[in-house]
Amino acid sequence: MRKRVYLTGFMGAGKTTVGRALAEQLCVPMIDTDSYIEEKVGKPIKQIFAEEGEAAFRRYEREFLRTLPADKLIVTTGGGMVIQPENREWMKQTGTVIYLHCEFAEIMRRLADDDTRPLFSNQQAEFQRLWEQRLPYYSEAHIVIDTTGKRVEEIVQEIIEWIKKTENRQE
Repeated sequence: MRKRVYLTGFMGAGKTTVGRALAEQLCVPMIDTDSYIEEKVGKPIKQIFAEEGEAAFRRYEREFLRTLPADKLIVTTGGGMVIQPENREWMKQTGTVIYLHCEFAEIMRRLADDDTRPLFSNQQAEFQRLWEQRLPYYSEAHIVIDTTGKRVEEIVQEIIEWIKKTENRQE
């Protein structure tokens, strides 16, 4: 792996879980941008949204994305990281962007008991609209990996094979 790998996708697509496993397989560090923001700001994301609003959180995303170490690194992004054009452009310029796609019905199953996500709503139609609005942004990635119904090991293997194939072409 020659540069950063950014994992993008909607909440519940498996970014953090896959990122940890991928980092372990490749023997590189992993940074989860949501955890990074919580650490730097000193508040949970849910509290940031409640006290400062979504606009402040998006500003933190944009600012902190640029402060990540330049080393070989797996970066798992928050589901909304891609809504800002400057974030998409930064990630494409500084690494490989991988979109972990997951079908909406499976996302709903995965998040059914999760109360830590401020934008997750029990209003399924509203939540699905958010998912659909973000799809074009996610699709700007270098590669799309479908995580629907797959085990973490399968997804990680698919990513590693793609990275190897891509790096072999560049030599």
